[in-house]
Amino acid sequence: MKFIWVLVLVVCYNGVCINGVTTNVTTRPPFVNIGALLSFNTTIGKVAKVAIQAAVDDVNSDPSVLGGTKLRLQMQNTNNSGFLGIIESLKFMETDTVAIIGPQSSVTAHVISFVANEVQVPLLSYSSTDPTLSSLQFPYFIMTSRNDLYQMAAIAEIVEYYGWREVIAIYGDDDYGRNGIAALSDKLAERRCKISFKAPLTPTATRQEITDLLVEVALTESRILVVHTFYSWGPVVFSVAQYLGMMGPGYVWIATNWLSTLLETDSLSSDTLDDIQGVLTLRMYTPDSELKRKFISRWSNLTRGTTGYGLNPIGLSTYGLYAYDTVWLLARAINAFLDQGGNISFSSESRLAKLRGGSLHMDAMNIFNGGELLRKNILQVNMTGVTGQLKFNPDGNLINPAYEVINVIGNGIRKIGYWTNYSGLSVVPPETLYSKPPNRSSSSQNLYSVLWPGQTAQKPRGWVFPNNGRHLRIGVPNRVSFRDFVSQVPGTDMFTGYCIDVFTAAISLLPYAVPYKLIPFGDGINNPSGNELVRLITAGVYDAAIGDIAIITNRTRMADFTQPYIESGLVVVAPVKKMNSSAWSFLKPFTLQMWGVTALFFIIVGAVVWILEHRLNDDFRGPPRRQLITILWFSFSTWFFAHRENTISTLGRFVLLIWLFVVLIINSSYTASLTSILTVQQLTSPIKGIDSLISSKDPIGYQQGSFTRDYLVNELGIHKSRLISLKMPEDFAKALKDGPHKGGVAAVVDERAYVELFLSNQCEFSIVGREFTKNGWGFAFPRDSPFAVDLSTAILTLSENGDLQRIHDKWLIRSACSSQGAKLEVDRLDLRSFWGLYLICGIACVLALFIYFLKMMRQFSRHYSSELDSSGRSSTSARLQTFLSFVDEKEQEVKRRSKRRQLEMASNRNESMDNYSSKRRHIESPPYGSPQASNEA
Repeated sequence: MKFIWVLVLVVCYNGVCINGVTTNVTTRPPFVNIGALLSFNTTIGKVAKVAIQAAVDDVNSDPSVLGGTKLRLQMQNTNNSGFLGIIESLKFMETDTVAIIGPQSSVTAHVISFVANEVQVPLLSYSSTDPTLSSLQFPYFIMTSRNDLYQMAAIAEIVEYYGWREVIAIYGDDDYGRNGIAALSDKLAERRCKISFKAPLTPTATRQEITDLLVEVALTESRILVVHTFYSWGPVVFSVAQYLGMMGPGYVWIATNWLSTLLETDSLSSDTLDDIQGVLTLRMYTPDSELKRKFISRWSNLTRGTTGYGLNPIGLSTYGLYAYDTVWLLARAINAFLDQGGNISFSSESRLAKLRGGSLHMDAMNIFNGGELLRKNILQVNMTGVTGQLKFNPDGNLINPAYEVINVIGNGIRKIGYWTNYSGLSVVPPETLYSKPPNRSSSSQNLYSVLWPGQTAQKPRGWVFPNNGRHLRIGVPNRVSFRDFVSQVPGTDMFTGYCIDVFTAAISLLPYAVPYKLIPFGDGINNPSGNELVRLITAGVYDAAIGDIAIITNRTRMADFTQPYIESGLVVVAPVKKMNSSAWSFLKPFTLQMWGVTALFFIIVGAVVWILEHRLNDDFRGPPRRQLITILWFSFSTWFFAHRENTISTLGRFVLLIWLFVVLIINSSYTASLTSILTVQQLTSPIKGIDSLISSKDPIGYQQGSFTRDYLVNELGIHKSRLISLKMPEDFAKALKDGPHKGGVAAVVDERAYVELFLSNQCEFSIVGREFTKNGWGFAFPRDSPFAVDLSTAILTLSENGDLQRIHDKWLIRSACSSQGAKLEVDRLDLRSFWGLYLICGIACVLALFIYFLKMMRQFSRHYSSELDSSGRSSTSARLQTFLSFVDEKEQEVKRRSKRRQLEMASNRNESMDNYSSKRRHIESPPYGSPQASNEA
């Protein structure tokens, strides 16, 4: 009975009910219709047609794949036409087609994806790699090869790896070309690179159109050209470039994977190969495997009678491998779909019923009811095919994108490395990198050497000065003051000055000619703003700016600067007056605090040496008055190394040695400072530097047009009301002479280069304090301009060969006024410069005293403890009184008395022993007259 119930449950589970009541019986259909949209007359289409048919045959020959169901494939030829592709795809929608492999073109895929969304038929494309075919907008479009977003990321990393900053993009002007170049622009921007010129070509471009475009490209600055185009006229681009001399040294050509596909599938002529020598291209990476090798070995038999671009036997490309795997991926998804009870059924679209009767028969299009389930199963497939592991990430792209970087050399290609989204550029195969932690550091990025166009192994610079007849527009400040740095020759467009000579000398060292035109900036009445001049470079008004332009933080955010050609930080200029010597000049080298600490240490060291020598040295003994005089005399005489007293104790000599070293340093410093005060003319000013200027409330002058005003307000917090703009050097002198009480200024803050030129003939003023900023002057160029790098190298060359100094001496060296040899009031030596010496000396004194008192306690305990105990004077006061007497007593006397006491004690012990012996003999001897005594007698 139990057996019968088990049988009933099994039968019911499989969808059959007894007593004639039926349930939903799930049976696999004998066939599943799939479609393929190809361009039979293209190389990719020919390869894909063979690969797809081979995959369908392999799937159908293996019953375990679909459980007995077979794939029924229908291919449609789009003839490389977007319009025909749309028409053919709509035909599939009229039949019970569950999925379409294709379309081959990204342009067609954009249109058909809208239809696929409505009828819920998945599109699996192995060749439509447009980055904008995203899974969000087109959920039923599934890219079964590598998204071009990763290919553009690889190109951007190659550009960055070689240190280039600008590229030119040559591309087909359709959705595929524009969107690919847009992705490249984004990836370059992430690395501070950019596309400097876009050169679009129509999909049907003629040779003449290509020639005209490349002539325009040749007149631009960049020499890095990225070709993202069609294989049909891609070779024509290189042929025209060869004709125009653009395949020689200095050029870099990077082609997307259309070129590697052409090299794989067709045997190119020798002329075509000559045109592409030195070109870099990419190829989708597929790891070596047994499945891949078996399929490659079958390829010649599969393509018998099929010819490629040059009427030669067609080769197998990576697109063919992905087309083959696409069929297998679809078969796995269909099998999972059927296993889950998926029903292949279609329903009519109610919105298309209104079109019934029309000549286009749009009402015949049906919706695939199981489309959503099939799409999910496709995205969940995880299999290994001839291209490696096939698995989709959450974004709908295949995992582990990787490309081979290929260099075209001779009659073949040379692999120079790999790119992966995991670790960037490497010469190690991607599957090896996946087993290690990702490493994106610049040191880990590596490629093998490249043979560039023109048969050169030297890396091209990547840019030249554009040979388009256009001059470089260089803005030059039209200064009113300090015209030694830069000035316009009246009535001409010529400029002279220190900055101009540096620029012309540097530009003459460049290995290429630079046509330029100097354009004055400013009205010639007021000094122009350096910030505004740099901003106009960003706005595109000027191509560069030269002159006395300080390199400061906010300007570096707007432009790139060359190597500084002169140092020029901010300094304070103030009126100074001569300082006459006085009767108390000898006290000026040290501050009051320094004098006090020094005197204190003289007394401390004298007292320490007295303590250490008192018990040993007769020179440090005597009446209290004499001992006090000895302490003072000994300590202060060490200043002149004239002390007469000799030190006997080891600890005393140790302390004295340290102290004499300290005295030597202090004495030398004092002598040097006093010599400077008495022999060099001294100048004094109420302003000591920027700190005293900030703390005061006096007005401050600055040069008109300088960045100084912004720095004082924003960085140092000085109120704007205190700042007075000054234009000419004469204005500087007048404002400083008048002073703050007569409408002038207390000091002027300006750059050192201007100040030194100003002070060359103004002797009553001087720089006070230290230079409180560090910057320099440079020439400004647009961000990431390679011209700035080359000019920096030229400036360094000028510095190394001495030309920069000669230009400086020519313009900026003036005869110094008589006070130039004078110095501002010498800074007095304070305790900060010597506290380390005093610390060492103090530690030495404390250490010596500590050791000395330990020694004293040991001697006192040995010589006096027993005496105190025997006499009964064991109180604290008695011990302290005895200890002080012991300390004051000479050590030799203590030792002598101790020795005498020891002798007395020994003598007393001997006498006691003699008395004891005589007494014992007396007791033991018999009395006189006793029998014993008589007998003895």
